[in-house]
Amino acid sequence: MASKYSAFQLFKEGLKGHTGWEPAWQDKSPSPSYDALVIGGGGHGLATAYYLARNHGLKRVGLLEKGWIGGGNTGRNTTVIRSNYFYPESVALYDFALKLYEGLSRELNYNIMFSQRGIAVVAHSELEMEMAARITNAMQINGTDAELLNREQVLERVPLLNQNDDARFPIFGGIWQGRAGVARHDAVAWGYARAADKLGVDIIQNCEVTGFLIENGRCAGVKTTRGEIRAGTTGMAVAGNSSVLSAMAGFELPVRSFALQAMVTEPVKPCLDTVLLYMGTGTYLSQSDKGELVIGGGLDRIPSYGQRGNPPLQEEILSGLLEMFPAFGQLKLLRQWAGIVDVVPDSSPVIGPTPLPGLYINGGWGTGGFKAIPAGGWLLAHLMANEEHHEISRPFDMDRFARGRLIDEAAGAAIAH
Repeated sequence: MASKYSAFQLFKEGLKGHTGWEPAWQDKSPSPSYDALVIGGGGHGLATAYYLARNHGLKRVGLLEKGWIGGGNTGRNTTVIRSNYFYPESVALYDFALKLYEGLSRELNYNIMFSQRGIAVVAHSELEMEMAARITNAMQINGTDAELLNREQVLERVPLLNQNDDARFPIFGGIWQGRAGVARHDAVAWGYARAADKLGVDIIQNCEVTGFLIENGRCAGVKTTRGEIRAGTTGMAVAGNSSVLSAMAGFELPVRSFALQAMVTEPVKPCLDTVLLYMGTGTYLSQSDKGELVIGGGLDRIPSYGQRGNPPLQEEILSGLLEMFPAFGQLKLLRQWAGIVDVVPDSSPVIGPTPLPGLYINGGWGTGGFKAIPAGGWLLAHLMANEEHHEISRPFDMDRFARGRLIDEAAGAAIAH
């Protein structure tokens, strides 16, 4: 059976009718115990399981997913990858993820279709240009790529933008990060699953966690719909359900969960070769390889676990799109969906030990979860294996709320939280 992906292997298998490929990963039954157990089969959970085996040499690693892998937020986002944040702690975190993304296809031997087409964040007033200049300076000081654009430079990159004199959101300039881009979301999940499986990780789907085993005040494993599973160390990466799991473990997180909508249009010929975001409306979009325009915007106003979103927010997002591109007014929408995002007060993630010893968390990413998958997995694996922080994850410990060392990235997240 063929296991390594290459152009030669693809040609060879093509001659045989593609009958020789082995399954990308195996769906295992749970064992009674593991050295390390990861709850959540999205990108962060799969990456955590992979790095536990790859970076730390753990042989008995289990991953639990209540549905199918990649079926949660990993499959419900707009796939934008960037590191244009304000604070040095955030740039270190998201740029680490971006660097890992840049080599991920080769490392996993799986094409995640990472297209570094750049992102332009457009400003509409002198005040927003001042903010754009501050963010650009901060990014450059913190060691990542950033460029301040004037109006002509924005229009040179995106000539279809609304240039009318009576535009509600006139173009003054913006921020450019050339290393940003998009990747195929399910390929990221499948690539990590395939690589983790080859390292011996048990991927267990349709296995819902219903409680925690607590012995001598420490997490000793989990209760699931498929029986109890013991573990030496346990991590959870369950975007959108972090507060649900924490309640089972007996503690409360500073998290509120909201729906974050996205939608795609019918496919059209290539017309947008970058990712674009308007600071004035929060609407952002890119064009997929199939030609669809992938559109996103702000959070729904009311906390919810509904994965559909509401029509008033859809109207707001689409009105922002038509302000950017009046020419897109005739396009038809094909699909709309929503992911559930966990938002914390400073719009930065929570990575670290929980109040229950032996249980670690990677969550609270808000709108930034997909772009951080490789770093989130790397850092949670480091925590679980060493029982101490990596220097990049240390500022994102929950104790920052007690110490008052918040990392307020509401502006850098580009969404009004």
